[in-house]
Amino acid sequence: MKAFLFRNPNLFRRVMNLWPPLFFSGIKLVSISPDFRSARVDLKWRPWTKNINASQYGGSLFSMTDPYYALLLFGCLGYERYIIWDKSADIDFISPGIGRLTAEFHLEEAQLHQIREMTAGGDKCFPEFVVYIRDQQGTLVAKVTRRLYVRLHAQHR
Repeated sequence: MKAFLFRNPNLFRRVMNLWPPLFFSGIKLVSISPDFRSARVDLKWRPWTKNINASQYGGSLFSMTDPYYALLLFGCLGYERYIIWDKSADIDFISPGIGRLTAEFHLEEAQLHQIREMTAGGDKCFPEFVVYIRDQQGTLVAKVTRRLYVRLHAQHR
């Protein structure tokens, strides 16, 4: 079933939007490209997603970026062929997030080529991706750097 999700972006989007950790946090996968190269995620403005300063809770901002680069890589590289995990992440809060927030994720062909090349011999790869979270006016709210672990499954090395 998991492999099937990475062949059908629309089904993938629907399943992700029902996944309890995202659904109950007000995080919604708004769009995903047919080739899994890009996605857009929104964080809804809800009373339970606000912090004491009446801006979006920082943990929610961090959560809205959590699974997406790994999942996009699965869609591009193949769930059956690769092991992909989050290794580390860093968030830089730039300005208060008021209202609905948006994060856009993009994978470039050069990044995918580099990952394939670095893992072809069975080695581990630790690509870094940066995602920017913006408010509805386009103001930068946070910059998140995510480092992933990517390696071919043993049977493909």
